[in-house]
Amino acid sequence: MPGRNAGSSARAAVSDFIRYLADRQFADVTQRLRRHFLEEYLSHAQQAAGKTSITIGELLDSARADAWLTDAAAGKTRTRNTLRGPAAAAYPNSMRSRIDTYNAFAEFAGLPDRIDSPPPADGYFLTPADTEQLLHDLALRRPVNANAVTALRTAAVAALVTDTGQSVPELARLMLSALHLDGEAHVVLAGDSYPLTGPTVQTLKRWVDARAVIIADLEGTDPGHLWIPTKPGRPRGGRPPVKPGLTPAAVRTLHHAHRTLVSQVLGAPLRPGAFHVAGPDGPEDRPRGRPDEAGE
Repeated sequence: MPGRNAGSSARAAVSDFIRYLADRQFADVTQRLRRHFLEEYLSHAQQAAGKTSITIGELLDSARADAWLTDAAAGKTRTRNTLRGPAAAAYPNSMRSRIDTYNAFAEFAGLPDRIDSPPPADGYFLTPADTEQLLHDLALRRPVNANAVTALRTAAVAALVTDTGQSVPELARLMLSALHLDGEAHVVLAGDSYPLTGPTVQTLKRWVDARAVIIADLEGTDPGHLWIPTKPGRPRGGRPPVKPGLTPAAVRTLHHAHRTLVSQVLGAPLRPGAFHVAGPDGPEDRPRGRPDEAGE
């Protein structure tokens, strides 16, 4: 780390490290994750030292790192509430990310010390009760600065993931005509019919109404895509931005919106697959679907 030594500012070194990641074109999500955990560690170390500023050498001290990781594992560094409560223990893979962040920063700083990183834990799955609560929160709670229509679309996608057991890429190309929200509500996907629960139907109806408002601004007929962008696309080649609704929302767009909203509501990122609840109330125990009697 040119121009830096153990006596240099730790905060400045963290900023240098994030710029280093950006210069080497690390993914934005990786940069945000590394910054978040390093700032958490820096704040923890400053509080323990009773200082508002510490050096790189003070930050990269094995005893300080152990103390931080111990408190983080117990949920003591959490700044937001979670579905499991504010004092819930950290997820194993979250702790693994903290250790990987520390090791990457130590390597950047030129220190040989490393903390052994545990193997990845099995993917986290919500319990049926937690899934129900989180879907309710996603549908009804809009975090400050969150786009209301995007949040509603995200809640609708999450509800369909839960009811069908299918992934976001499998649901991304659904057409509006695949939804049947009256009577015995169901969705038709790849020739199979999946029953929909009452809360999912309510969320989908709200999304369909919001979607209709966006589509009303288009000229011509409704393209029919169920999931559409909620904002105009970026202007390209000097041409005006594409109006939302002309093309389906990209899978990466749906994933990004899900990650952002769940992080704001739950207090931690959670992949859509975690909504595939295991157990007697989960989709593994539900019928995978039956050929639709209408032949759709």
